[in-house]
Amino acid sequence: MDIKSFQRAMAQIAEARGISPEVIIETLEAALATAYKKDYGQKGQKIKAKFNPVSGDAQFWQVKLVVDDSMLYTPEEIEALKEQKIMPSEDFGPAREGEEAPKKVVFNEEKHVILADAKKKNKDIKLGEELEIPLVAKQDYGRIAAQTAKQVILQKIREAEKGVIAAEYKSKESEIISGVVQRIEGQTIMVDIGKTLGILNREEQISGEFYKQGQRIKCYILKVEDTPKGSVVLLSRAYPKLVSRLFELEVPEIASGIVVIKSIAREPGYRTKIAVTSTEDRIDPIGSCVGQRGTRIMAVINELGGEKIDGIVERRIDPLAGGEPILRRRDQIRGLLQLQEIGTNAARKDYVTHGKLLAWESLLSIMNC
Repeated sequence: MDIKSFQRAMAQIAEARGISPEVIIETLEAALATAYKKDYGQKGQKIKAKFNPVSGDAQFWQVKLVVDDSMLYTPEEIEALKEQKIMPSEDFGPAREGEEAPKKVVFNEEKHVILADAKKKNKDIKLGEELEIPLVAKQDYGRIAAQTAKQVILQKIREAEKGVIAAEYKSKESEIISGVVQRIEGQTIMVDIGKTLGILNREEQISGEFYKQGQRIKCYILKVEDTPKGSVVLLSRAYPKLVSRLFELEVPEIASGIVVIKSIAREPGYRTKIAVTSTEDRIDPIGSCVGQRGTRIMAVINELGGEKIDGIVERRIDPLAGGEPILRRRDQIRGLLQLQEIGTNAARKDYVTHGKLLAWESLLSIMNC
């Protein structure tokens, strides 16, 4: 084996697939074990392989579970189970659906070894541990074994790649992502978000919004859901947090934390109201969100397909009122084009209200009045 060529190929696969070289080595070891068992092993054997990427050598072991009589079915128990049409297992594997995990197994000399016999080879071994018996390494494998090993490598690398992708997008949950509509299946939109496809279900779409293949859209990553077929990235364009993430992209003051979005009330496709506050007195939170001539707010509105952002509430603390909050509502966004003509300062209308009834928990009812 040309070790340098092998190491180059391994590095290329690791970089292209986004998986670590250690995972590739583990995949190769599983493939070697499968090929060895195919040509030189016996039915029921568990083969373990260890590959040295520096020298190119491989070592093999047969692995047996150390058991005693208390862990094995007696012949009478086996017959009783067969009469009940229950097939006793040879492995302490996970429980099947609706069944308990097996507490005993049928002895198989290829899988099990009695504790007394195991101690002859390893005096420190304990019950329930695995005894590794060295095997003679082989260099020549048949066509079927090689083909089987190839399938194992492809499957293991595919599984490792899916795991890396799932972990990557799981770390991006609650973030916004840009993607391209790849295909439409009924009312479900499949969005290409880079390394995988995201699913935009009907209930997470904006009412009245239409999509077409090749269209670029921004979506909110709801969660990465594990399914029997693998991990699925669920997207949303109706979730209220999408609006706050869009504002973070357009408003540097929000991204830096100077302006904070306290609450959002949204009716997807129709209107959105947000509550903002500033951590610095010199910064106007509403003016920051609107931007010069409404450029920032218009960018958010356009991304939402014309959805109106028709009310922004500013929350501040009034030192003269004993630290009680002041809620100031500015209906400045609904007539955004008018603001550009009249001027922001002249068009704003302030409502300042004091009192415990207007606590921050009552924000949504105030905004909907």
